Amino acid sequence: MANVKEASGKCVCGAVSFTAKNVSTDVGACHCGTCRRWSGGPFMGVNCGSDVAFEGEGDIKVLNSSDWAERGFCGKCGTHLFYRIKRNNTHVMPVGLFGDGDGFVFGHEVFIDKKPGFYEFGGEREKITGEELFAKFAAGDCEE
Repeated sequence: MANVKEASGKCVCGAVSFTAKNVSTDVGACHCGTCRRWSGGPFMGVNCGSDVAFEGEGDIKVLNSSDWAERGFCGKCGTHLFYRIKRNNTHVMPVGLFGDGDGFVFGHEVFIDKKPGFYEFGGEREKITGEELFAKFAAGDCEE
């Protein structure tokens, strides 16, 4: 990850808090059907790598959402905490957990081929189809 920072956050009720040592400043939107069902719209997240320390871990519930990923949320208030890639423990976390969003840049969209037609983001950024994303995974070029 090129531009990273350390950042902390917490769920809505405060039962779960965390510090991530390697938070990418590049925000990505995922348009896949699972992310849209999970978040009520496109999932807006940042890659935080595997160096994430949680407090209140007993309140984290984990959903095994696919063969290769799982999603974590606060068992008390339901706040979405992470999308985690199983093979390398990479956490992609909702950018909203990090407060006001200072220092973040909207850099890419994934599963652009699954985006419904009723919304569109303005501006230019990298747009990746599901097939292209999985090709990056297979080549080892992608941590998301």
